[in-house]
Amino acid sequence: MTTLDGKAVAAAIRLELKSRAQAFEARAGRKIGLAVVLVGDDPASQVYVRNKAKACEETGIRSLTLTFPHNAPQGEIVRAVTSLADDTTVDGILVQLPLPDRLDAAAILAAIPPQKDVDGFSAENLGKLARNERACVACTPRGVMELLSRYRIETRGKHAVVIGRSNIVGRPMALLLLNADATVTVCHSQTKNLREECARADILVSAVGKPAFVTADMVKEGAVVVDVGISRINGKLCGDVAYEEVSERAAYLTPVPGGVGPMTIAMLLTNTVEAAERGLK
Repeated sequence: MTTLDGKAVAAAIRLELKSRAQAFEARAGRKIGLAVVLVGDDPASQVYVRNKAKACEETGIRSLTLTFPHNAPQGEIVRAVTSLADDTTVDGILVQLPLPDRLDAAAILAAIPPQKDVDGFSAENLGKLARNERACVACTPRGVMELLSRYRIETRGKHAVVIGRSNIVGRPMALLLLNADATVTVCHSQTKNLREECARADILVSAVGKPAFVTADMVKEGAVVVDVGISRINGKLCGDVAYEEVSERAAYLTPVPGGVGPMTIAMLLTNTVEAAERGLK
């Protein structure tokens, strides 16, 4: 079994992006800018934002974080996002999710122009992906595809199964695999015979957030298994896949941590660099 090492691949991508960021700065006379909007004090979100800022620094991207208290009015947050949208030194904007339940996340995200939507969550970018047109693609699914590509794993003609149908991972993941000529099945909480559907997959992507949800009897011998899920049990991170038993059947498998997670941040940086480069043309 080969481990799909997202940490190593992400480090290589950051090096590649660093040279592109330097080239942009030489042409534009400024650094590429990424703005993050953080609302509330969710510990996991704070960790994610710090990791993004660190990755930006390593890559030569200017990182700006706007922090709002948990009770900040919706209008104040929308005005801040609109201001960032008008700022010509900001190339990418992301609003850290989840937002507090009292806020209308869709309305806040809608204030981000599609060309600065480096999370790839806008209706326009998701629609372009569905039409197989160039778009800002959601970072986690794009990271999965990049990981498969870097390990030279063929998708054309393969049967891919995606567990999960969220707009953040499952749906764009299915579209990317379809655009890469895979035959795609999307499974979810209402899927009948889930175990049998998964066991037919050449490429199995799980994004449900349930520890050890995918067991060995759900995995075809020699399959590629990508674990997008992340949970914490007794302070330890774990994924959707029962790693030890599945590693006995899979040909390729991502670890948690160190698999898809680092690739997600690498693709956020990639989307930001690409957005800046498009703005120069």
